[in-house]
Amino acid sequence: MTKRRSLPAIFATAALAASACTDDEPSPVLDPSKLTIDEFPRRETLYTTGTAWGPPGDFNPFTTGQVTGLNGLGYEYLFLFDTVEQRLTPWLAESGEWTGDLEFVLKLRSGTTWSDGQALDAEDVAFTFGLAKIDGAPNGAVWDWLDAVEIVDDLTLRFSFSEARHQEWDNFIYTNEILPEHVYSAYSEEDLLTGNLDSAPVVSGPYEVHSFDEGRIAWVRREGWWATKALGMEVGPRFIVDLVTPSNADTLNMLVGGSLDLANNFLPGISDFLSGDPELSTYYDRPPFMTAANTAMLIPNTTREPMDDPEFRRAMAFAISPGEIVDSVYGGIVAEASPTGLLPIWERYYDSGALGEYGFTFESSQALTILADAGYKDEDGDGFVETLEGEPFALKLVVPAGWTDWEEAARSIARDLQDVGINVTEEFIDAAEVDTNRMAGDFDLLINNYSGITNSPWSHYRYLFELPVGETQENANFSRWESEDAWELTQELASVATDDPRYPELIAELQRMSLRDLPAIPIWYNGAWSQASNAVWTNWPSENSETPGVISNFWQEMWGLGAVRMLTQIRPIE
Repeated sequence: MTKRRSLPAIFATAALAASACTDDEPSPVLDPSKLTIDEFPRRETLYTTGTAWGPPGDFNPFTTGQVTGLNGLGYEYLFLFDTVEQRLTPWLAESGEWTGDLEFVLKLRSGTTWSDGQALDAEDVAFTFGLAKIDGAPNGAVWDWLDAVEIVDDLTLRFSFSEARHQEWDNFIYTNEILPEHVYSAYSEEDLLTGNLDSAPVVSGPYEVHSFDEGRIAWVRREGWWATKALGMEVGPRFIVDLVTPSNADTLNMLVGGSLDLANNFLPGISDFLSGDPELSTYYDRPPFMTAANTAMLIPNTTREPMDDPEFRRAMAFAISPGEIVDSVYGGIVAEASPTGLLPIWERYYDSGALGEYGFTFESSQALTILADAGYKDEDGDGFVETLEGEPFALKLVVPAGWTDWEEAARSIARDLQDVGINVTEEFIDAAEVDTNRMAGDFDLLINNYSGITNSPWSHYRYLFELPVGETQENANFSRWESEDAWELTQELASVATDDPRYPELIAELQRMSLRDLPAIPIWYNGAWSQASNAVWTNWPSENSETPGVISNFWQEMWGLGAVRMLTQIRPIE
């Protein structure tokens, strides 16, 4: 999405510094603390943008506005999730296994230390899980089905459960970072929930904070990262500087000019620059160029007429042309979504029977037929159908103002729906207002993309069907569609192991329900935006690289999917 900022002085300085520091030899200064950001040797520094939308300053892993890299460069996870193999791979943990129906034993790697030299051990893991008990903790739901965490020895823990939610557990242990007990035990609960914590955090990862200012944060590679000895991995850049995201034009100019190495924001027309000088890299060398990160869906408020009628929603699904959005709005750098809404990494689970019976594609004539057969008519001759009770209606499709790609997509969707007699107009409002209205159910139609890459389709169906529906829906079921059967199956899916024969059966059943009821209408796959310059760094991850599935992306959710491996793969231009 395109978000506009006005920080020209900051980015002029950043670009000048990046272009000025072009020495070919490593810095002779042994102590990086003696260097300012503007003195970093260019050949040893990775410049990134596209993750931070405001000045850095929040070093609290409990909050959503944390600085770029806090989780991933600094704090780390017990496991990483391999999206190609569809399995967890050990990270801070050496191993983990279910030793009983309701028991999981985890073994930590030996020799892992925090950046202050203290050992990372079972006390840290148990303490981190204990923090989730704090009222208001964002990961507190784990204690709904986790009973106890027992320290067996310095490196071993036993987890006991009231319910064995295999899919949720797998998700939890690669998305929740481990924190140092000897540091965080000094913070109050209020500090953890609302405060900005130490800006020089004690970490386990390959980098630690060097410095920051209004427009950027700098990380410096630290010696003694455990993975160098344990896994033979070394990160390439000595320094990483992440810039608060500038405008599209500034980002593109910096990328093409070689003063920026990696952009993780949407850049219109990027495909026109891939073969330039310097050459730019994307995950694929052909459309859609970007790997799919999440599914952009049209969310109807099913508590309002006529969106409460599945047949009306089906008519909308046939009326919308995803191809028009893919081509005209995105220039082919995204792909049309499967009607299932499931990301391509889960293509193995697409159910041909359900798609054959309930699938849809752009076909205006079919939309008109569905509307007519369901009883929707244009009695007053204004070109738009009325409700089944004969009442005229006018719907608003809201998206955040300034998100230019979504604004254009909303215009396209509204036109398509108007063409089949559904009175919809697009409206662009402040992003914070969109969030408030979405959570409160105060909208007709909106676009949302919260169903993204995870370890399991379980997360997608939780997003669609989570119950009960409350006054405020923060993360899921924004359409407020109530299906007890679907939610019961979603909870069952959360509990089965991936190798259980019941696992694909449940996915197929939920797929059929989602296609039949259409609580949300999948339209396109939003890309994991990743445009990398080969002016200074090269060997960026791609579909054909040594680390398939790893994406050159600094978004918070990407670190648990192995983004750190990108930093061990790239190398400076010879």
